[in-house]
Amino acid sequence: MSRSAPLSNVLLLCVDLQPVFLKGVAETEAVQKRCAFAVEAAAGLGMRVAFTEQLPRKLGGTLPELLALAPGADVHAKSTFSVFADDGIHDALRSLDIEHLVLCGIETPVFIYQTALGALDANLQVTVLSDAIGARRPADAAACIDALTRSGIHVLPSETVFYALLHDAGHPFFKGFTQLVKKYA
Repeated sequence: MSRSAPLSNVLLLCVDLQPVFLKGVAETEAVQKRCAFAVEAAAGLGMRVAFTEQLPRKLGGTLPELLALAPGADVHAKSTFSVFADDGIHDALRSLDIEHLVLCGIETPVFIYQTALGALDANLQVTVLSDAIGARRPADAAACIDALTRSGIHVLPSETVFYALLHDAGHPFFKGFTQLVKKYA
């Protein structure tokens, strides 16, 4: 994660954090907790936050408690596995002048994997929050994370990424961030 990226050019994209998917993910509670940490940290830094939902009319929407952490965040419905395969979402993200996409959510071998590669193809820098993603089959997720890393995508723990964005203990949000670190320890 580049420390020099202006936060206006960085987007935290929370992928398909819907109860129907979460209940099948290994370590569901930990994934949900780390995603909540990422959303609160991003909101505290003034970063843009958006959510995607896979077929929400059929499968239901994002966990309300996660949406509540980022009031006013965009929520995009999709049927594609990659966010970037949906022309409407791709155009919406392009209109934001995003240069760096930070990903959390589920499911790693499907939605996260394809979205990360799609973002790379769209000439975006991509960071996947390694502790804020989940999968039904952890071994499949590990293989996909390895492939993403080899493709040039950063895969890092959320605290590492957000400390890099803070850059300095003098940052106005530093104290609030350290409180979040304790809250979600």
